[in-house]
Amino acid sequence: MYEIGRKKGTVSFKISANGKTGKVAVAGDWNGWKPEPMKKQKDGCYAATLEVTPGQHEYKFILDGNWIPDPDVTNVAVNAFGSLNSVAVVK
Repeated sequence: MYEIGRKKGTVSFKISANGKTGKVAVAGDWNGWKPEPMKKQKDGCYAATLEVTPGQHEYKFILDGNWIPDPDVTNVAVNAFGSLNSVAVVK
């Protein structure tokens, strides 16, 4: 899940890791697909707030090395590898 952050130019990403205890990250076209670590929250989800420029951006979560689209977002795009990227619209 993503939502526009409280601070202008930021986006908050959140995902339930379903019991995963390894590394959780988010990556997207705004940073050249470099995985950004996410921090475990009290509710067991992982979250990160990142600076993202306005526009339409594709992204994926990385759970223990596996790249997955955001399970809470229906706005997706097919990437060059034939799999799906989630799409965030940042205004």
